[in-house]
Amino acid sequence: MLIREIKKSELEELLNLYTHLHETKLPQNNEKLIETWNYILDDENYHIIVCEENGKIVSSCVCVIIPNLTRNVRPYALVENVVTHSSYRGKGYATNCLDFAENLARKANCYKIMLYTGSKETAILNFYKKAGYSSTDKTAFIKQLKG
Repeated sequence: MLIREIKKSELEELLNLYTHLHETKLPQNNEKLIETWNYILDDENYHIIVCEENGKIVSSCVCVIIPNLTRNVRPYALVENVVTHSSYRGKGYATNCLDFAENLARKANCYKIMLYTGSKETAILNFYKKAGYSSTDKTAFIKQLKG
């Protein structure tokens, strides 16, 4: 098992992994997709973490370091898109991705990591609690924007 940041050549493999998250189809491979991919790769605060097993990406998460003017000007981290291929779940891959994200946040002197999930499944919520995340510290409100 190897935990690392994604390589530029691995976009298609990542998008295929996202079909195990909530996507039902891959986005069109067009100029907007490539522009967004390159923007993400060029952003030093945007990290796509992957777990590779036998040369295949089997798990991933995104960690974004967000500059901040409060908390003694310490940034915070946001973790999203935590996913493991359905054939590889329960083997600690996502935990290792989250640990990598935490190390990035610590190196950046973040004062907290926020993780959002749309899941209501007890097993998934317990997974995040076991990884050290609390659902009692903050209240999240989300407004979906139509587009």
